[in-house]
Amino acid sequence: MYAIVEIAGQQFKVAKDQKVFVHRLKDDEGANVSFDKVLLHADGDNITLGAPAINGASVSAKVVKHLKGDKVIVFKKKRRKGYRKKNGHRQYLTEIQIEDISVSGGSSKTASSKKKEEKKSETKAAPKKSEAKASDDLSKHTVAELKEMAKERGLEGYSALKKAELIELLSK
Repeated sequence: MYAIVEIAGQQFKVAKDQKVFVHRLKDDEGANVSFDKVLLHADGDNITLGAPAINGASVSAKVVKHLKGDKVIVFKKKRRKGYRKKNGHRQYLTEIQIEDISVSGGSSKTASSKKKEEKKSETKAAPKKSEAKASDDLSKHTVAELKEMAKERGLEGYSALKKAELIELLSK
């Protein structure tokens, strides 16, 4: 079981009892914190997606300690100009340990059911295009759609035509 949660502006894939280093949090060491912006929750084949976050889902964690990350050296140089700048940076971090992932809402979908829904929507969308070409104005369509319509009708030489020429060819 895991979840993708947004903590301090970054997204993390977390699991129970996992330790994560995040940007510095205001909470004291030993404090319990809760993150409500859970974007995805997976438990085996059951996947719950949020749009953008899952309502009622939360991840609770404990602040283990505050620390500084490794030093990053920033060195700038322009050759033959005598220009050299050296800067260092250490990011302030907080180590948290994930204690619990709880989900009480959202739409649960398995991976196989998502694929079936996508296939259904694709098969439903294809007849709508053929119905739309008869009723809608052809100028509302993109060049790619017009070329696809010409291909479906069995017309030849449509690949080099411009939009106006395609509309004229399809309206005959």
